[in-house]
Amino acid sequence: MKARSLAMGLVTSAACVLAGIVGAGSASADVMPYIVGGSDADQEYSFMVSLQDGGNHFCGGSLIESDWVLTAAHCVEGTSASSVTARIGSNDRTQGGEEARATEILVHPDYDGQSAGADIALVKLASPVQAATVPIGSATEAGTKSRLIGWGQTCPTRGGCGAPVQLQQLDTQVVDAGECSGIDGSLELCTDNPGGNSGACYGDSGGPQIVEAGGKWELIGVTSRSGNGDSTCATGPSIYTSVPAYSSWISQHTSA
Repeated sequence: MKARSLAMGLVTSAACVLAGIVGAGSASADVMPYIVGGSDADQEYSFMVSLQDGGNHFCGGSLIESDWVLTAAHCVEGTSASSVTARIGSNDRTQGGEEARATEILVHPDYDGQSAGADIALVKLASPVQAATVPIGSATEAGTKSRLIGWGQTCPTRGGCGAPVQLQQLDTQVVDAGECSGIDGSLELCTDNPGGNSGACYGDSGGPQIVEAGGKWELIGVTSRSGNGDSTCATGPSIYTSVPAYSSWISQHTSA
């Protein structure tokens, strides 16, 4: 598999990098988090995080502890923690919610930017926030209904439209790993593109894939990359890092 530097995983040669908004300072200027075919969020997600550099959103994340954010490794690898801030619990990526500075970034040691798996990282906040966290779920088998949320590009062609200010959501499901290429089915989730034209796009990177259980949301995935290598978004399933598969590593560093 080709290098996927800062990609939601479309290969570098396809120039489909899914992680932030152009001008994100020390973070890649080629990251643009969006969801195609979604709609404005119909509720507030207290755990939803906008990782920002100089006020510019560059990746999504999930608040799993009051002072820890889970995101994708490709979002923060090589980035100085001092340049990262987090806006937490607001559906508007430009205002509201709580803000916190990052003090530490932990990238999974197995992440190499090329191999499948390990596209996961932790961001330590300078101080705890009040927002409610999201617990790690366990249901990841094919057929599991799930939801994607993020500030993602709402058109499939790179640069064809700007990032929405309001958080977007899209209901989808986990599908058989064989539907995605370049995936490690024991560590990653293949996530459907409903209708063949909706799903994660340039930049939803690091954002959550969640499932509803007992009337509450649980976290099962972190946006990683495309599942078919097409430079046009949502033409095939997307690959998400399985959070349950990395729960032991997460707990080594947090109390999650």
